[in-house]
Amino acid sequence: MELLDDQLVVCANGLISRETFTVRDRTENFYMIGSMGMASSIGVGVALSKPSRKTVILDGDGNLLMNLGSLPMIGSLQLKNLFHIVLDNEVYASTGNQPTISNVIELEKIAESARYAYVKKVVTNEDLRSEMAHILKNEGPSFLLVKISDNGVERDIGRVDHSPEQIKKRFMSAI
Repeated sequence: MELLDDQLVVCANGLISRETFTVRDRTENFYMIGSMGMASSIGVGVALSKPSRKTVILDGDGNLLMNLGSLPMIGSLQLKNLFHIVLDNEVYASTGNQPTISNVIELEKIAESARYAYVKKVVTNEDLRSEMAHILKNEGPSFLLVKISDNGVERDIGRVDHSPEQIKKRFMSAI
């Protein structure tokens, strides 16, 4: 989040929205409340409607697996202003840490096959910072798979305290 300035950010529901809200609440963040799997579709709509603005999708492996059809759509559209970041902990962390299948399915390979312009998998904080800086300086569509650990420890993260109406209004004012 510290590398972002005026980019529009669509945050997947659950812990991703909650953590983003906790780390850096800003009007340019659209927090999903429900609608699991739809961050990528909403991000595409934002990127299409605002081609002069960079749009970042903060997604999770479980969310992406719920709407895998969004990858070929993004690849076919070749949106130069779209940057898809997938945080992959191999579980549905928001609903009790049930395992996903991202430990056997290589999501970055699917993004490559879907014709994203740039695809990378990272596993360290240093690589994450480097790749984020790289993709934000270049044209998309870019796909960054960020492998993160699931330590099984419940985190004390607050809820997004904006109503859905407030989230929409704030985000629209940023656009």
